[in-house]
Amino acid sequence: MKNIILDTKHLKELDDKFYSYVEPKPLLKPKIVSINQKYLEQIGIDIKKIDKEEFIKFINGNFILNGSKPFSYAYSGHQFGYHVPNLGDGRAINLGKLKNFHLQLKGSGITPYSRDGDGRAVLRSTIREYLASEAMYGLGIPTTRAVAMITSQSIVYRSYDVESAAIVLRASKSWKRFGSFEYAYIQKDKELYLKQLADFVIDESYPHLKELDNRYEELYFAIVDKTIELLALWQSVGFMHGVMNTDNMSAAGVTIDYGPYAFMEQFDKSFICNLSDHEGRYSFENQPFIAQWNLSVLAKVLSPIAGQILMDSYNDLFIGKFKKRYFEIIATKLGLGNYSFDKDKNLIAKLFNALQEDSVDYTSFFYGLSCDSIALEGDSINSWLKLYKKRVEEGSISKKNRLESMKKINPKYILRNYMLQDAIDAAQNGDFKLVNDFLNIAQNPFGDFPKYEHYTKPNKDFKAMKCSCSS
Repeated sequence: MKNIILDTKHLKELDDKFYSYVEPKPLLKPKIVSINQKYLEQIGIDIKKIDKEEFIKFINGNFILNGSKPFSYAYSGHQFGYHVPNLGDGRAINLGKLKNFHLQLKGSGITPYSRDGDGRAVLRSTIREYLASEAMYGLGIPTTRAVAMITSQSIVYRSYDVESAAIVLRASKSWKRFGSFEYAYIQKDKELYLKQLADFVIDESYPHLKELDNRYEELYFAIVDKTIELLALWQSVGFMHGVMNTDNMSAAGVTIDYGPYAFMEQFDKSFICNLSDHEGRYSFENQPFIAQWNLSVLAKVLSPIAGQILMDSYNDLFIGKFKKRYFEIIATKLGLGNYSFDKDKNLIAKLFNALQEDSVDYTSFFYGLSCDSIALEGDSINSWLKLYKKRVEEGSISKKNRLESMKKINPKYILRNYMLQDAIDAAQNGDFKLVNDFLNIAQNPFGDFPKYEHYTKPNKDFKAMKCSCSS
């Protein structure tokens, strides 16, 4: 790995208020849990050509690559609606850039932003993040991604229990958040720092805006558009983030920070996957509205350098644009030829009512439709199916072509809670086979895996499972 050079020169574009240099704190006797070999090669590292022990040391923070000067970012954020001025990478350490991918260790020890935390991540939550980011990638949803993960003999204390410490090496083309702009806004010379950060984000994620006189308004509009697309994709596969604080919202429009997430099983629009979300702020049905609220915060903090009236007016269109895009994706999942929002919106709305009334498994339903093998679900769904059958018969596409197109967008597999729990239980006993097998499934959710066919069905004992923010 000595020939691999990381780049941290881009930090010179930011004032040092935005970051702090920090050294990773290695774990005791680390060992590999999983390596995402295809992605590793994509970012420029051929695992076949490097020493495996050296690679483990790299993830563990024992071995710093040439050009790397590890650091953590500072940012603020609204957590459950309340502003917290001093957050930051409390357990994440950035290593530098490789082929435009920013490498980061999560769980590598205390940083200046850890507050009362230990800077560590446990094996349980690290497996969940590792698999979730690749599942989202497999589903075609913008996301940070996982490169590899290790566990160790180091222990940490969580919820009156002792757990194994782990580290995930992850990568993204940007780690900038809405909360990064909130942090710039609370500085004494806010306009200077906001422009500096905005130019940094434009250079990193929106280079086509560089030469525009109104580039800061255009940056905001682009972030709104990316967020609309992201939320429509989330909802289309039943993904629930669980903790959509502004510091967990990406300025690049990708999914970041997989904590108490879940994929919808038996459909319940008001389902809350975060054990800490007592009021349901981040329920499934609230996610688009929270995204719009978070964007209103972003508009406020960008107002010293961009026109707030223009930004607010653009954000006012969020829900209407989101609904149209969401319904467009659902229409594709349903194989509706000659789709028209005005013509088909009632059919789609009635579908969601029927899914709710009959508590139908979200993923299995759409997959069953694409296989032309829907079981008798309940009165509401069966009534809806009659309307659906009539509608698809009106389309110009043949049944064969319709089903083939539907199979390309309706996954057979999602990461069900009990599936994840099985992988975690095995890993905690030193068996990492399920983690690696599930990595393959996560990256290929439309495929067939006969050995794991049972994971395509819900497990009633886990249907209401919730996770906490603790990891």
